[in-house]
Formats: sequence, C-alpha cells, structure tokens
Amino acid sequence: MNTKVTASAKEAARILLKNDLVAFPTETVYGLGANIFSESAIDEIYRVKGRPADNPLIAHVSNLTELVILVKRIPAKAELLIDAFFPGPLTLVLQKSRYVPSNVTGGLDTIGIRMPSNSVAQFFLKECGVTVAAPSANLSGRPSPTTWKAAKAELNGLIGAILKGDQSQVGLESTIIDCTRKTPVLLRSGAIGLERLRKVIPEITVRASNSENTPKSPGQKYRHYAPNAKVVLIDHPSEITDYSKAAFIGLDFPVDPGNAIIKICASIDEYAFRLFDFFRECEYNQIETIYCQRVSENGIGLALMDRLIRAAHG
Repeated sequence: MNTKVTASAKEAARILLKNDLVAFPTETVYGLGANIFSESAIDEIYRVKGRPADNPLIAHVSNLTELVILVKRIPAKAELLIDAFFPGPLTLVLQKSRYVPSNVTGGLDTIGIRMPSNSVAQFFLKECGVTVAAPSANLSGRPSPTTWKAAKAELNGLIGAILKGDQSQVGLESTIIDCTRKTPVLLRSGAIGLERLRKVIPEITVRASNSENTPKSPGQKYRHYAPNAKVVLIDHPSEITDYSKAAFIGLDFPVDPGNAIIKICASIDEYAFRLFDFFRECEYNQIETIYCQRVSENGIGLALMDRLIRAAHG
C-alpha cells in the first residue's frame, strides 16, 4: 500500500491524529512525526526506522505554551537562546515533565525541544494541535531526506502520509544545546554555528565526543548520514586518481573528471544544502565511491564536517 502524498497540512494532521506517522518538511531536513503523547505511535517510529530504542526523539512545537506540559522548567540561559533563535534550526535539551512518555526520550529524564521556522511545518504543527515528536524521515543510519521525493523513496508504504513542501533550506539537522547544566553544552553542530551561539551565551562549551555513555541527543551514539557508497574525505580533488564509478562534491573544480558525477558548490552553505541530496543522486547512479572535500570548521562548516566524518567512518 502506497503512502499518501499530500500538499494539505490539514489532511496530514488528520492522519497523524489517527496515530499514524507523517513525514513533513522543516528548514533543516524532513522529519517523521507522531503524536508525542501516543506511546504506540512513538513505538512505530522506532520500528519503521529501525532506530535503537535509546536514541531520543525531538519534540517539535508551534508555540512556546506547549513547553508548559513538556518540561519542568526553562532555565534563564535557555530563555536567552529561545529569544535569539526560535523559531529556527535550534534544539534545546531541557528536563522533561512527567507527562512526556519515556519512549520519546530513550528513557532519559531530558527532552529536546525545537520550533521549526519552515512555514509548511508551522501550518502542520498548528493543525495537529499536539506536540509532534520527530526524528529525520529516513531509515536509521541513512542520509536524512531534504525533499519529499527522498522521503517517499525511503519510506513509501511504511508510513501514513508525506506532507509535500520545498527542499529543506539548510540541508543538515538542527544544532542541539544541552541547557540542563549550569554551562550550556553544544551536543550537535548545525546551521546555527558556535560563533553565533557564543554571541548570546559566551561560555557555551562543546561536548567531547566520548564524554557520555548515554547521549542526550540524536546523532551522537550510532552510525549516521551514510549512503550505500563508500565516502572518502579529501583536501583537494587533485588527490583523486580514478573516477570510475566515483563522484565528487566540494568547492574546487577537479582536473579532467570525464563523465563523473561532480557537484561544485559556490560556498560551504551550499555544500551543506546539497550534501544529502547528492548522496542520494549517487546511490541512484550506483556510484561506489563518493569523494567529499574537507572544509574549514567555522560556522556551518563545523556541522558539515561532523556529517562527513560520520558518513565516512560510521
């Protein structure tokens, strides 16, 4: 049975409220949503994605009043980040309330909260009338979808509906900040870079990769973002000696790539925007090796390198 594809936020919301799953657009990537208070629907997210049960989901809200029932309190520094970056590609980890089912948070006493800025996502969340828990709309470990067609290719027949929208504007998942500590900690890099965050809270620190056995956010513990092809990181395309069944994405032009699939990006922002879609294009063309150019870890470059390293090394 095919998944329903619709451009109607009302129709998609009706399907979600029947305890089914709905893929929907956000400015980062497409999400796979369920009613956060339906434990059976949340369980279905984990089943459909093949997602480990201890990998927490993110709560997507349309307004800040929803936080009253989702979290115990909002620390002052979290309020500063909300004022600066909500709605937008930022997730804040806070102490969860007793009303949030434990399967949403992977058994943790914390929950990630985000308010998407994407207009279609906002219409959808408002029509749902409940908070929507959502990871990215892909099978676990795979590149996140940035178009409704990519979400359909991944999940057709497995979920109730896909809400159509434009390609995600950012192309990488949200920045995640842990606000449960005295000093906030960057858990996952994203479109809102460390430099911008520190203009609001100068003392924000960065989580060491091995600092916790029980991560508080998605994208930390398990293999993520990887296509079927082998991903190889290089400093410059001049390092590529064989383009047979290979592809390249980066900022510099290769020398004599022949008929290979290449994607030259005008900026690091465009590189981040194109990456996951390029991975899927390579899979469609049965590419065996994808060469990805390293970039400087400033701004969104930090997030881009995080995704590239995880795709290359698992």
